Amino acid sequence: MKKEGWEEEAVQLLKDLMEIRTVNGKDGEKPAAEYICQYLNSRGVKAFVQDIGEGRGNVIALLPGEDTDKGMIWNGHLDTVDYGQLESWERSPWTPEIHNGFLFGRGASDMKSGLAAMVYVLGMLGEAGKKPKTSIQFLGTCDEERGGTGAKAIISGGYMMEASTLLIGEPTGCTVGIGQKGCIWLELEVRGKTSHGAYPEEGCNAVTCAYEAAEQLGDWIRGHDHQVLGNATAQITEIRGGIQPNMTPDLCTVLMDIRTVPGLTYEMILCQLETVFQDISRKSGGIPSLTTAMKNHRISIEADKSSWGVSRLVKSMEAVGIKEAYSGISYFTDASILAEGKEGITTVLFGPGSADMAHKPNECVRIADYLMAVQALTNLAAARIEDESNN
Repeated sequence: MKKEGWEEEAVQLLKDLMEIRTVNGKDGEKPAAEYICQYLNSRGVKAFVQDIGEGRGNVIALLPGEDTDKGMIWNGHLDTVDYGQLESWERSPWTPEIHNGFLFGRGASDMKSGLAAMVYVLGMLGEAGKKPKTSIQFLGTCDEERGGTGAKAIISGGYMMEASTLLIGEPTGCTVGIGQKGCIWLELEVRGKTSHGAYPEEGCNAVTCAYEAAEQLGDWIRGHDHQVLGNATAQITEIRGGIQPNMTPDLCTVLMDIRTVPGLTYEMILCQLETVFQDISRKSGGIPSLTTAMKNHRISIEADKSSWGVSRLVKSMEAVGIKEAYSGISYFTDASILAEGKEGITTVLFGPGSADMAHKPNECVRIADYLMAVQALTNLAAARIEDESNN
């Protein structure tokens, strides 16, 4: 299905997408969604833009196969983070520039290279007029870098098809991402009893109780590990409390950032927190009370190496000279929304960028890696066609 000059075309598509500014919180992603929509439609792949307001939008495309019930879903997000301090950039962050075999600019790694690779391959399939045995759906989502509004809109709108494999184009350095940590932002509100600062024994210090609860809970969380993702993490990222220097604080709010691994659930964490706080309350005369609120919850992801999606991706990579290697990521992606509650789907991450480049100045992607990712995805689509046609 490859044609002469495809490398230049693929690189140009990536540059075009990078030139469309989609900084989350500043620029709407809808222009990028419209560009991809037009690109795919012009190549015979049916696509449309899901407008979710305020300049934001998703692009949803489908390359139908003979069997439309099952298939693959390819997902990439349209938005980027901000540029940060411009003086830290050696080149313009919003104008893609090639230097020494690398393409520089915001979004090069996270994740417009993965996004462009998917779009280019789908365009090639459509242009070639090849009808796969099963369907491939593409979901280009907005607002991944913050609230996941785009992925949630796809789910609530009923646009996500049933599939056996969900492929996320996040930067994995062309390794197979078989694990993703979950994320919980947990708020603890502790109420104590105020007193004169000279007589702390007459009160109950809410700040001390909240801090002790968070630290003990964090120690317990960090005791959970995973062979690919490493240890779960927990830290206090915000704390508010206190009245004035000579008064025992009677209210404290703590916000924790918790990164979970498979096997560690939100329910388990709340149960452990209750145990921890009961002990703190007992030692403090039963005065302090605790309420909790979940500010964010993204599930962890784990893929079986023997699953169809993983094994086929490995074979597709090996065919273009990419050695078999597995990885995991500590940050959350739209997979935690799209895959939630779908036990029959295998979620795997694969992209040409480097996670070390994400959100940093001088972000770049090696062009050779990007082109190998395009070839691997082409092989994956072809393998899917071949595999299904033999059944």
